[in-house]
Amino acid sequence: MPLTRETVLDALKTLNDPTTGTDMVAAGLVRALSVEGGSVRFVMEIDGAKADTYAALRAKAEALVAALDGVEKASVMMTAHAQKAPPPDLKPSRPAEPAGPQKIPGVDRIIAVASGKGGVGKSTVSANIACALAQAGRRVGLLDADVYGPSQPRMLGVSGRPASPDGKIILPLRNHGVTMMSIGLMTNDDQAVVWRGPMLMGALQQMMMQVQWGALDVLIVDLPPGTGDVQMTLAQKAQVDGAVVVSTPQDVALIDARKGIDMFQKLNVPILGMVENMSTHICSNCGHEEHIFGHGGVKAEAEKLGVSLLAEVPLHLDVRLAADGGAPITVSKPDSPQAKAFQDIAAQLVEGGHA
Repeated sequence: MPLTRETVLDALKTLNDPTTGTDMVAAGLVRALSVEGGSVRFVMEIDGAKADTYAALRAKAEALVAALDGVEKASVMMTAHAQKAPPPDLKPSRPAEPAGPQKIPGVDRIIAVASGKGGVGKSTVSANIACALAQAGRRVGLLDADVYGPSQPRMLGVSGRPASPDGKIILPLRNHGVTMMSIGLMTNDDQAVVWRGPMLMGALQQMMMQVQWGALDVLIVDLPPGTGDVQMTLAQKAQVDGAVVVSTPQDVALIDARKGIDMFQKLNVPILGMVENMSTHICSNCGHEEHIFGHGGVKAEAEKLGVSLLAEVPLHLDVRLAADGGAPITVSKPDSPQAKAFQDIAAQLVEGGHA
C-alpha cells in the first residue's frame, strides 16, 4: 500500500490525547502534516503549559510513524497554541515587557536585516552581506526568518533537507562559506506555510536554539517585512546586537522603514545603519543614469534619525541574475561595482565591531 496522508492519519488515530482521552487526530493535535516520498513531518499543536505531559506522546507518534511501511524519516515538532482570551481592547496600551533574551549557543553576535515593506531587496542584501563577511574571513551564519517567503535557499544555491540525528538538534546546510537554515528547506517550493502566530514563534525559536550553528562570529537574520510576530520574538528571545534597515528611496517605502526603525527602538535593538537599495540605474546600452525610485531619500532619512547610511546599492540586472542563480553577486562577480557596495557594508560592520 503506498504511503499517503490517510495512512499516517489512520495510524495516529490509535494514539490518544493524554488530556482528553480522544485520539490525537480528533483532538486536533496534528497540524501541517506533510508526506513527501518517504519523509513524513507534522506539528503537534499543544497547550504550552502541558508540554511535559505531551512529550511522551510526541515520542510515541514519531516512533509509530517511523515504523510505517515506506517511511524513511519521521519528524514531529511540538508548538504551543494560543490560549483563549477575551476580545482585544483596541485602545492604546502599554506594551508588555519582553522576556529576557538569551544568547544562541556558539553565536557571538546577531545582526537583523529588516525592511518596513516587501519588495525592497532585503533578502538580496542579507545574502550578499553574509557572503561578503565570509569572504572577509568571518565565520558567518544566515537564518532565513522570512517564514512566509523564504528565498535564501535559492539565493545561496542550497537544496536538500537538514538532518536531525537525534530528532532534536538540526544540522544546517552550508554554501559559499555561509552556514544557513531556512524553513524553505523543510517545504516544497510551491508549498504555502499556513501557520498562526504561535506556530511561527515556535518555529523561529527552534531554528535559533535547536540548530547546531557551531562557532559563529555573526549570525545574519533575514526578517520578513513589517513589524510582526517574528520581529518581536527575535528581539525578545535572542540577544540582537543591531539591525540594518533596507529601503528604496521612494516615499512609500520610507514611510514603512520609519515604522521598522521605531519598532527596533521600542525593543531596544540598536540601528546599525540603513541601506538604500535600487538607488540608481545605469543603462547598459547608452550609460544614461536614471533614478527610477527617486534618489537620496534614505540618506536624508538616515541623517534625520542620526544613523549611518551604509551603502547606496544600484539597481542592476547582474544582481538579480546572481541571486536567481544561487551565487550572490559578491560570489559570482566579486570585483564588480555592484559587489563592492555590499563589500563596503560588510567592511563597515567589521570595523564597527558588529561582525
